[in-house]
Amino acid sequence: MSAMWKPSQSGPTTPSFNPEPARPAAPASPTEHPNRAPATAGEQASIGKGLFIKGEITGTESLFIDGKVEGTIALPGNRVTIGRNGQVAAGITAREIVILGKVRGNIAATDRVDIRAEGSLTGDVSAARISIEDGAYFKGGIDIKKSEAKSAADAKAAAEIKPFGSVPASASSEPFKTTQL
Repeated sequence: MSAMWKPSQSGPTTPSFNPEPARPAAPASPTEHPNRAPATAGEQASIGKGLFIKGEITGTESLFIDGKVEGTIALPGNRVTIGRNGQVAAGITAREIVILGKVRGNIAATDRVDIRAEGSLTGDVSAARISIEDGAYFKGGIDIKKSEAKSAADAKAAAEIKPFGSVPASASSEPFKTTQL
């Protein structure tokens, strides 16, 4: 860096430049959006209330719908949330489905379906658990399925149950004796 001489200065000038010692750069965060919370284990995509989607939605992350969707939504293993402004005319398949807006179509959840007080569902439900709050609208059929973890445990327990009247091989061959009290 060179110093410039100005007529108002007397004598030579020496720059008084003290470079700041180099600091190690902070590690970059995975998301550097100041208005967005840090990413959690489960990412969530969203469809805003100004969007209209017609067709098939598939993927491997959760989805929040506040706009309009027509077609099919298949997000197995994830959560689908229909927001207050959401209007969906589609079949939905997901792990968990939460309805705060309006849904017209059959839905299938491997875990649970939640229809909140301001939500509306017209269609059949197939899920392991269902919750319908007071004030919610629901018209359709309900098919409660056993969850996969529960059904595996039930199958194991059923295999261990012996038929009524069977006698273990180690039991004696004497006839049963009854005793009166």
